[in-house]
Amino acid sequence: MRQQKDTPLRSDAQRNRERILEVALAELTRSADAPLSAIAKKAGVGQGTFYRNFPNREALVLEVYRYETQQVADAACQLLRNCAPDRALREWMDRLARFAMAKAGLAEAFRHAVSASHGQAKPGHAPVTAAAELLLRAGEEAGAIRPGVTADDFLLAIAGLWQIDPRGDWERRAARLLDLVMDGLRAGAPGNAKDPR
Repeated sequence: MRQQKDTPLRSDAQRNRERILEVALAELTRSADAPLSAIAKKAGVGQGTFYRNFPNREALVLEVYRYETQQVADAACQLLRNCAPDRALREWMDRLARFAMAKAGLAEAFRHAVSASHGQAKPGHAPVTAAAELLLRAGEEAGAIRPGVTADDFLLAIAGLWQIDPRGDWERRAARLLDLVMDGLRAGAPGNAKDPR
């Protein structure tokens, strides 16, 4: 009997699925044509398990993108639990940069998957936008960043991430760009105002 789509996976099945997605991200980033059999083998699952989760390459690539997008979005709440809001935002920006570089590596595989998916919904960036909004509001409420910055403003400000070559020294360049953006977000924040006395 087939499992219903909304039925939660058993914990071992969920671990297998996540392992496949993690291996697929690494392999497809290296080569858009990475054999599915090699991905299954490196993930330590059989062909049946692999194809039960991902019936074809397009389904795998689209799910890798969705999974990574959700991982980046979920990191916002985790960081806010453990860090001051402005520190959480800056650390999340680093996580977003890693996602941007992986996405650049996956671009060719993603383009093929979208064109071959025959009308299947293309994954969007709504979870990332919502996470940015959450972090910005937390930073604003704490007085750590300037008021009124929207997630759209923020995403436009960091758009340079997608111009950085992932094959080069992207970490240094991304950190510099994100530090500049963070300095701009902190400028004019009530908590950063100098004492007029």
